[in-house]
Amino acid sequence: MKASFIQLPGKVHTIITTLQNAGFEAYAVGGCVRDCILGRQPEDWDITTSAMPKEIKELFDKTFDTGIEHGTVTVLLDKEGFEVTTYRIDGEYEDSRHPKEVTFTRNLKEDLLRRDFTINAMAYNEKEGLVDVFGGLDDLEKKRIRCVGDARARFLEDALRILRGVRFAAQLGFSIEDRTREGMRELAPTLKKISAERIQTELVKMLVSERPGLLREAYELGITAQFLPEFDRLMETEQETPHHMYNVGEHTIHAMENVRADKILRLTMLLHDMGKPAFKTIDENGRAHFKKHAFESEIIAGSVLKRLKFDNDTLRKVTKLVYYHDYRMPAEARDVRRAMNKIGKDIFLLYMEVRRADVLAQSLYKREEKVQNLDEIESLTEEILEKGQCVSLKELAVTGRDLIKMGMAPGKEIGEKLNELLCLVIEEPELNTKEELLKFLWKEK
Repeated sequence: MKASFIQLPGKVHTIITTLQNAGFEAYAVGGCVRDCILGRQPEDWDITTSAMPKEIKELFDKTFDTGIEHGTVTVLLDKEGFEVTTYRIDGEYEDSRHPKEVTFTRNLKEDLLRRDFTINAMAYNEKEGLVDVFGGLDDLEKKRIRCVGDARARFLEDALRILRGVRFAAQLGFSIEDRTREGMRELAPTLKKISAERIQTELVKMLVSERPGLLREAYELGITAQFLPEFDRLMETEQETPHHMYNVGEHTIHAMENVRADKILRLTMLLHDMGKPAFKTIDENGRAHFKKHAFESEIIAGSVLKRLKFDNDTLRKVTKLVYYHDYRMPAEARDVRRAMNKIGKDIFLLYMEVRRADVLAQSLYKREEKVQNLDEIESLTEEILEKGQCVSLKELAVTGRDLIKMGMAPGKEIGEKLNELLCLVIEEPELNTKEELLKFLWKEK
């Protein structure tokens, strides 16, 4: 693993050389350096420099103050923005996020020392090459997440780093170094000081990574207890039933791992069984039941998503998928059309993915017939969609205006008749023509 993999984009090179030619130090820094060494495409390029904000602004034609109090100026080149930040030393942190004061410095090492993890504390330019004061390259080679300097100090500076560390491990497939783990465990309660929006961002990145199962490690370190205590209850709820071989929490993790890395799907699998702890009963044979747990799961899912400030579209889709995650049907075309009407055509294919992920996270008991049922339903779904069969009012061949033209008075009866016609064509899709439906209505008169 070598820094020779780093190739600076032309505009980044221009900014760095402009600063160097003016007598200042300048480097690409942080995640972009890490990603280049790993052979990944950086999402953005951050630049750090010994130049003061005012000096940066004097060297470039177009700039605007992004976070001038923290030394950050955005430089615009051909309408593309690059954040350029003065080396700085952070003062005392009072709220597990913001430093009380920021002091600018001309020393690169002092700037790198304030960063979170060694793999994010490397700097690079083409003149000096890689600057790796804290062993980030070695940690990349060993696939290890390790704090810069003292882990406890880094987490006290910004508690979100605790969750970020687990997220990086999930995204990169890395382990967490022991002292860093212990710092996470000790200071996990300080996550309560972090805003819901920042927690949400890190949680989603972890969930849509290749290793959403690292939520288990977050649980073991006491991290989920701070912002998702509902998950901790799942990890403590057993499932004494032949349909399951894991407790509810482990089943949830396996279900997330079984579904593709989509935000809506991963959130649905995280939340789909949240109602089980409250709805668990044990019969006289010692067998567990969770009847109607989907009702409670939907309520809890809504509460969690609102608490973590998710947008309304995500809230709508996830809660609906959670509510219907255990909805089952025979593999018959009319039953599938009914289900599409009930669940919604817009999310029905997502519902199918949810059902399959749920089944594959259960025990082997009756799995073959469960999977066969899903395969047959998927085949019927494809056929229904290909034929454009009607499953909703907006696809019905007649409208309320057509009924009014027939002499029906506007009002409640119109809606009732349209729903009656919808039920008819869901049973017999070939009747969804204007001629057939109006003929049916005339017969009723």
